[in-house]
Amino acid sequence: MGAPLNKLKARLASGDVTTGLWLSIGQVGLAEIASNAGFDWCMIDAEHGPSGIPEILDQLRVIENGAADAVVRLPMDEAWLIKKTLDIGVQNLLIPMVNTADQARAIVAATRYPPHGIRGTGGAVIRASGFGQTIDYATTANDQICVWVQIETQEAMDNIESIAAVEGVDGLFIGPADLAADRGLLGTSNAALEADILAALGQIRAAGVSAGIIGYEETQLERYIQAGANFVGAGADGPMIANLFASTANSMAALSKKCVP
Repeated sequence: MGAPLNKLKARLASGDVTTGLWLSIGQVGLAEIASNAGFDWCMIDAEHGPSGIPEILDQLRVIENGAADAVVRLPMDEAWLIKKTLDIGVQNLLIPMVNTADQARAIVAATRYPPHGIRGTGGAVIRASGFGQTIDYATTANDQICVWVQIETQEAMDNIESIAAVEGVDGLFIGPADLAADRGLLGTSNAALEADILAALGQIRAAGVSAGIIGYEETQLERYIQAGANFVGAGADGPMIANLFASTANSMAALSKKCVP
């Protein structure tokens, strides 16, 4: 018995369009609800959310018991942090702010055991191996790790082909907000940026890897999928909950005015 089969990695490699939800609040109950809502995957966001390794592990456990696959976005490309995240059983990683093929190559190396990488071995004590019960974990784990890198600057956009060509990179994920900020459009967008994003999604798929992005409107998501995106974030828990709460509060305020003389 080897490392668990990474179903999400296999689906993406076959070209399936998958959709998921960002989990930025870091709350276990929300992760449990989201994992059974019908999404293909749930993204535990440890870059802009408060989650550290213990919080990632708590959310990972409930997602594993649900119907979605777990993905983790780390705050940086540090090898020690990648190692700890893989050791608790995460198989799908998204690494932000990747600008060059050399950076992507180093990230992949951090996810692979020697001789194909530099991941430290600890098979007898880590959760990923069932605390040593999966005897051949170390010899089978490499093939089940899915590595996504985020394209968030113009430098990264210019290097899409070379980054996508790095062996072990499964997909490139466009970060629209940071890409806009890199172009001096902080908090906004324009037609030129949108056109470049759509072109980049097609370029990524043409390079033979999966293309990812997040959006918040159905029409926008439809454009992304038509352009080639097959790893599609359909929003995040925080904005969804905030909008629902505000809508309910406004409805109740209107109802109270209507009913009270």
